[in-house]
Amino acid sequence: MAKIGVLGAGTWGMALSRMLSNTGHEVTVWSAIEKEVDTFSVTRKHPNLPGMIIPEEIAFTKNIEQVVEDKDIVLFAVPSVFVRSTAAKASAYIRPGQIIVDVAKGIEPDTLMTLSEVIADEIKKPVRIVALSGPTHAEEVAKDIPTAIVSASEDEEASVYVQEIFMNTCMRVYTNADVKGVELCGALKNIIALAAGMVAGMGFGDNTKAALITRGMAEMSRLGSALGAHASTFAGLAGIGDLIVTCTSVHSRNNKAGYLMGQGKSVDEAVKEVGMVVEGINAIPAALTLGKKTGVELPIIEGVAKVVNEGADPRFIVKMLMEREARAE
Repeated sequence: MAKIGVLGAGTWGMALSRMLSNTGHEVTVWSAIEKEVDTFSVTRKHPNLPGMIIPEEIAFTKNIEQVVEDKDIVLFAVPSVFVRSTAAKASAYIRPGQIIVDVAKGIEPDTLMTLSEVIADEIKKPVRIVALSGPTHAEEVAKDIPTAIVSASEDEEASVYVQEIFMNTCMRVYTNADVKGVELCGALKNIIALAAGMVAGMGFGDNTKAALITRGMAEMSRLGSALGAHASTFAGLAGIGDLIVTCTSVHSRNNKAGYLMGQGKSVDEAVKEVGMVVEGINAIPAALTLGKKTGVELPIIEGVAKVVNEGADPRFIVKMLMEREARAE
């Protein structure tokens, strides 16, 4: 049995907390939103995970020290924009050598750091960081639907330990040493999913979505290669696996937000209707900067940016993409 502290009580953090508790681990959950701690402690239900019962064995706390100290694993499950501030709050209580698992997906726009790099930069101690990523919607993990995920770290011993803790009859875990590639996939696929939602919202069909997913992966892998990631990572669960599920699933916030934009709603209207964090929007600035920095062409990502940041008509962006200069695949 492992002692696990979970930072964040969103859908993904709570779905994983339930799974880990049900497989015999001691789980404590902290939330920066004190009302969540009070509510979940009493109701044992999460409003965005209907049907899921939070095990009585899971403890909730408003004290970040209690969720970090003496834990075998500290799990970061906060939105990407809060990873640095959460790491800063937790830093004083994290011990050298502690295993940190990050399940948030994103790239910090100002520093261009992946989230594991952000955590390391903020904690400033020799900790062992693992990125856990893949095609894993919380809504399905909360129902014990078979799922596969990647435990990625340059520290092989740490990635194997996390693999052992998280693996069960409903969750199959693979290890991967290419943590940079895994984290890039997790951030970039959300932008492509916005585009996939847009084309569906405009009424286009399966041909369009298949082309978009395929060419979106081409952009992701080109950028990843330029940044030193491995091509095999983009062909795996963290890459094409997560891209497919985020571009097609009814559970995908990014896909839904894009769909609403494709139907003519503004970015603010779309985000409000989704009601949760849309990470693809947060990832756009860093993706554009990395594209310019490496000289890698990112036409789909740039098109999404024009819709999100400049209010461009998605139909005009599709026309622009279709009329690009002919080339070999």
